[in-house]
Amino acid sequence: MGNEKDNKKNHEKLDDKTYEKELRKLQIELVKLQGWVTQEGKKIVVLFEGRDAAGKGGTIKRITEPLNHRICRVVALGIPTEKEKTQWYFQRYITQLPCAGEIVLFDRSWYNRAGVERVMGFCTKDEYKEFLRICPGFEKALIHSGVMLFKYWLHITAQEQEERFQERIDNPMKRWKISPMDIKARTKWYDYTKAKDDMFEETDTTISPWYVVNANDKKRARLNCISHLLSLIPYEEVPTKKLKLPSLQKKNYKRSGILDKTFVPEKY
Repeated sequence: MGNEKDNKKNHEKLDDKTYEKELRKLQIELVKLQGWVTQEGKKIVVLFEGRDAAGKGGTIKRITEPLNHRICRVVALGIPTEKEKTQWYFQRYITQLPCAGEIVLFDRSWYNRAGVERVMGFCTKDEYKEFLRICPGFEKALIHSGVMLFKYWLHITAQEQEERFQERIDNPMKRWKISPMDIKARTKWYDYTKAKDDMFEETDTTISPWYVVNANDKKRARLNCISHLLSLIPYEEVPTKKLKLPSLQKKNYKRSGILDKTFVPEKY
């Protein structure tokens, strides 16, 4: 899925030095956001959608890197169980929503129904239509209940996806990232495009809009997405007390030599 109109800006790939410098600045701001969320008891949900290999996982990783994983957690649900298939569709996603003082990042979300399930025939036409009917109201209810909801679509071109897929095939460290479903999706590129367009038509609402990130350059996409997310949240830096380390406790007993036997051999 994704808009096939390429971004007119033909950026060169962002260099590592600039990327690391800017990422550090943004991650410092993310830590400030975390403090504000905790103090104010805010509930934040961020959805990341896009084609396979669009860079959702990489963007999420850069957000979570500097944060407390007890406060900011990632939800990446697998195939629903037989029991879950009998539930109301949104039910298993609701259980993953944040409590006060939490940030939840969805690596794919309830929009699976509007994308892969529709294109691959994993849901009926009636189930798909019911999803589009309910979804805007569902998100409106979440927002009115106090959840701050943000939806991002990471856009890549067919050529860029092909290059990333080939890299995964050739790299034994990344081969696990590509599945038979990913390969099959390539044969349905324009079916996914139509599904994405239809999804936007019904769920890109005033209260819960979609934000599209040009993700052909992974580094730029991560910076742009994080920067944009921070700009949407009216967080403030929470004052913290200056910490001072106390003196080390004085030694008051003799250790047994048996503990030395438990150390892992230092091969490196």
